[in-house]
Amino acid sequence: MLAGRRVLLTGAAQGIGRALANRLAAEGARLFLTDREGPALAQTASALGAGFVPADMRDPGLIAGLVQSAEAALGGIDMLISNAGFARGAIDGPCSAPDDLWQDSWDVHVMAHLRVARLVLPGMRARGEGWLINVASAAGLLSQIGDAPYSASKHAAVSLAQSLAIEHGDEGIRVSVVCPLYVATPLLGYDDTQAGNRPHDRVLTADDVATAVVDGVRAGKFLILPHPEAEVYAQRRAADMDRWIDGMRRLRRDAFAEGPPRDLTELHRRI
Repeated sequence: MLAGRRVLLTGAAQGIGRALANRLAAEGARLFLTDREGPALAQTASALGAGFVPADMRDPGLIAGLVQSAEAALGGIDMLISNAGFARGAIDGPCSAPDDLWQDSWDVHVMAHLRVARLVLPGMRARGEGWLINVASAAGLLSQIGDAPYSASKHAAVSLAQSLAIEHGDEGIRVSVVCPLYVATPLLGYDDTQAGNRPHDRVLTADDVATAVVDGVRAGKFLILPHPEAEVYAQRRAADMDRWIDGMRRLRRDAFAEGPPRDLTELHRRI
């Protein structure tokens, strides 16, 4: 299913993106990679023999150039994995987070998915097939204590994936959205080359997520949950929202009982 697929992968320099690049290359996919971190991107691409262009996914002009370069290098795009994302690392509530963080979260976690999809869809629709995979987060199904812009924008990313699936499914376009809980990557302050630095087994490695994505694609899943327990949590939330919010308040109180965490990494370790 993946052998020979022409794949554009964003956010590919480290973390989940690099793990996906390695796994897809092993499966025989043809890759074109991008990331805003040029040196790390070049290293990943060079190791895999993949084409690449550095790009900041907040910039519509750079996104347009990226897609043009990928289509020219690959001869078309069969699969888009829109993985670029970020977390500032500081503890931010809805009102304490600055406007520029809210805007960057929206641009990277929502508009980047849309802008790339908008450009790759014409070729996919003309061929009558294609696959859009948006990497979101379980924060888009539940809630992320300590990072309101991240959580809100990931909810929007999940909703966007649903809309893409409904709008284009009858045209042969498959859509998936990936929603992991905590993953030991640099985005959350972990060294993703050190599996032993995880505080507990609930924090997966980037390789674990890559495996879940490949398995989800083979199963034709829309919602890919590397942490199966996320589905249970989402069902509890949907069944009784008031009870869910009360439970999240208790979780926050417990996490902050020793004083405010220094950053998101410390918060994750407390939770």
